[in-house]
Amino acid sequence: MKKLIAIDLDGTTLNNQSLISPTTEKALKKAIDHGHYVSIVTGRPYRMSSQFYRQLGLTTPMVNFNGALVHLPEKKWADEKETGIKRDLVFDILAQKQALNLDFVAAENKETFYIDTLDYFDPAFFASEATPSNLLTTKNLVTDPTSMMVRTTHDQAKNVSDSLMKQYGEYVDVRTWGGPTPILEIVSKGIQKAKGVEQVASFLNVNRADILAFGDEHNDEEMLDYVGWGVAMKNATDKIKSVANDITEKTNDDDGLADYLTRYLDLNDH
Repeated sequence: MKKLIAIDLDGTTLNNQSLISPTTEKALKKAIDHGHYVSIVTGRPYRMSSQFYRQLGLTTPMVNFNGALVHLPEKKWADEKETGIKRDLVFDILAQKQALNLDFVAAENKETFYIDTLDYFDPAFFASEATPSNLLTTKNLVTDPTSMMVRTTHDQAKNVSDSLMKQYGEYVDVRTWGGPTPILEIVSKGIQKAKGVEQVASFLNVNRADILAFGDEHNDEEMLDYVGWGVAMKNATDKIKSVANDITEKTNDDDGLADYLTRYLDLNDH
C-alpha cells in the first residue's frame, strides 16, 4: 500500500548539523523507489528548505511555515495555498520589541524576508544575504506576510509567546521552532501542519490511514495526531511522545528516522 511519509526537518530529518545525512537520504530515496511518497512539512520558509527538497529529488507538494504555505516547488500549481497575517500586526509587535525582549523581528513570505535590524542577521540562518531592501520598514513591507519570526532567549520564550497570544490570539497562533535557536513563529490563526498534510494527501490521493509522519516539537502535535501513524523522535518533547503512535529508537543525530523507516516499510535489501 502506498504511504505518504510526512517529514519534519529540524530535530527530525536533519541531524544536529542541520543536514540530511547520507544514511537518511538513502532511506528516504529507497522509500520513494518502493512507490511511497515523501513530503517535507516544516516550519521553515521555502528558501531555507528548498535545498533538502532538491537533495531528496522530491516532486511532491511541500508544506512551509507550519502550513501557511502549501505549494509545488518551482511549478505553477492551481492548488497552491498561502495564508497571510495582517501587515499592521507586524508593526504593532515591532513597536513592543524592547518590552518583549526581542533580538529581532522578521516578516517573510514565499520568496523574501524582512528583518528590523542587521545586528543579529546571520546569512547562514536566513540562507541569504541581506540588503537594505530586506530591512523591515513600512516602505519595504507592502503586503501581508505569510509568517513572522521573532527571536528571544530560551528563558523568555514562554513569556513572549503568552504575551503575544494574550494580545493577538484572536488572529494568530504562536509556534516554537525546533532546533537550538529560541525562535517563535507567528502565523495566521488555525494554521497547522495537519491541514497542510491533509491537502498534500488529498492531491496525491492517499487515505489518511496511509499517512506516516515524523516529528519532534510542539508544532508537530496536530500532524502526528491527525495521521494514520505518527512517530515521535527519541529526542522529541514529552508532549509529542504522548500523542505519537510510536517513538524511534534513535535520535535525529543518529539517523533515527532512517532506522525506523527502514524497518517499518521493510526497505532492507533482500
